[in-house]
Amino acid sequence: MARTTVVIASRNRADSLLRTLSRLSELAVPVILVDNASTDDTVSRVRNEFPNVLLLESAVNRGAVARNLGVQAARTPFVAFADDDSWWAPDAIERAEPIFDEHPDLAVIVAHTLVGPAEEPDPITPLLRHSPLGEGVAGPAVLGFLACSAIVRRQAFLDVDGFSPVLFFRGEETLLSWDLAAAGWALCYVEDVVAHHHPAAGRAPGEDVVERRNALLAAWMRRPLASALAASLKDPKAFRAALPRLRQALRQRRALPEHLEAQIRAIAQQPRGA
Repeated sequence: MARTTVVIASRNRADSLLRTLSRLSELAVPVILVDNASTDDTVSRVRNEFPNVLLLESAVNRGAVARNLGVQAARTPFVAFADDDSWWAPDAIERAEPIFDEHPDLAVIVAHTLVGPAEEPDPITPLLRHSPLGEGVAGPAVLGFLACSAIVRRQAFLDVDGFSPVLFFRGEETLLSWDLAAAGWALCYVEDVVAHHHPAAGRAPGEDVVERRNALLAAWMRRPLASALAASLKDPKAFRAALPRLRQALRQRRALPEHLEAQIRAIAQQPRGA
């Protein structure tokens, strides 16, 4: 029986999504697609071309939180996330499952992500490979990941309530990483587990501001107030973007353990050109 389910959240990206589903169909694992209220022909095409995919239709666009619905619906102990433009190497899941078995305190395996037709390592790779947190239970210990190349222990994900609706989308992985670590779970980068990511060229307008907004919201939700205030003063544009969500964020505020805050500071001091 399969022990890992692939969960995808998608909206209005039918062509890219179907290419991904074709790749994933080569794996002997169940796939759950959460459609984020698409207005194109995503739903009909998936039903016709991939009837074995469990399709969950959301009436509204839930952003990253749609993945939570997929994890809740999964019936396997592990969940591998994919985006509608990413997929897993043929042996990735069979490599990951024994690692989870060997390390019961491991919540997330962060994969080695190869980007585009040239299969270049994602720019985040050096930061993961040379993490200042040192060696963890199954590889370099990390406090962040790309959702499209992460495999999670389902119960750990559910225990911390998954992705936060406050952040909606972009950079949502950071807060989840902090919450898992605060709950005592380990997150590790594993070079031999590989994911492929073929994103569209360029970034949508405003994406950078949304990422910075979410970084500030995460800071207000978990980090010392002085740190959150300093970061907000440093980036007034992102802070203005965060203001409509700030009250909701503060209602969910809880401080991180001091050792974890120290790790976050260590990561922040990494050279950005690494």
